[in-house]
Amino acid sequence: MKKNNLKKIAKNVIDLEIQALKKLKNSINNSFNKTVSLISNCQSKVIFCGVGKSFIIASKISSTLSSVGSPSFAISASQCTHGDLGSITKKDLLILISNSGETEELKPVIQYAKRNKIILVGIVSKKNSVLYKSSDVKLYIPESKESGHGIVPTSSTTSQLALGDALAIASMNYKNFGKLDFKKFHPSGNLATKLKTVEDLMISGNKVPFVSENSSMKNALKILSKKNLGVLIVRNKIKKTIGIVTDGDLKRVVEKNSDLHKLKLNKIMTKNPISIDQNELAAKALNLMTSKKKITSLCVFKNNKKDRTIGLIHIHNILNANIN
Repeated sequence: MKKNNLKKIAKNVIDLEIQALKKLKNSINNSFNKTVSLISNCQSKVIFCGVGKSFIIASKISSTLSSVGSPSFAISASQCTHGDLGSITKKDLLILISNSGETEELKPVIQYAKRNKIILVGIVSKKNSVLYKSSDVKLYIPESKESGHGIVPTSSTTSQLALGDALAIASMNYKNFGKLDFKKFHPSGNLATKLKTVEDLMISGNKVPFVSENSSMKNALKILSKKNLGVLIVRNKIKKTIGIVTDGDLKRVVEKNSDLHKLKLNKIMTKNPISIDQNELAAKALNLMTSKKKITSLCVFKNNKKDRTIGLIHIHNILNANIN
């Protein structure tokens, strides 16, 4: 077969799947809203079930849901009649996936759900099928042409997966599941790095280079040398942050003044230093630093109290965490 023909086949497959997704998009109705509500308010587990390719899709959707705050797992309908039905309880939400809705292995699962009054959601493409008729909530996927002589599950499985992703993201928004929540379920890997917050990387406690506005220059220099961060955070007598002094500031002052020790900190400090909330992403802190000239650290606050510094984040803390 010529290479050009292979490219044509690839484009045809993708075109068919695009057409299927367009049909799916236009079919979204209130049943989708109801399913999102059921998922988001489920007090137990969201269980997906399917056979063959549909089970593989069920596993992926289930995994995505779990990662965005809705505990879920997938079971194969083929295994259900060999004891796995015992993992489905009355408090669970059961979602069955089947293109035809007539797969023999699904029928005992449907009967079990009905007998035990378990809420059943059906993701199906045949309105006259057992699954469609038996489902409490019907998520209809319009029939579409498959690739490979029209018999290989391609367009149908793509639509199932897309609908599952839509359910996961919609439920995520329904529950106000944010980046910090997402981070709790992804403590490792590249995602975890991207989701590190300022609090994760900041310097805190007695490592923060605080200095009183009335401190002598000798003491200030001692703290600057001991903390080795190239910056001092100046506070008043009630411990409100009023300014910041960098080693660069001191070098410039030394060049102009022969007697450094007679100077007052509040005369050389930069007032109203740039600061950031501890819950912001570290990537935002880096962007804030690099968008300003010669800024290598930020004061950190919490609860919108910008004048109450609780820590310091240095550009090296961020870069060492492989955030860029």
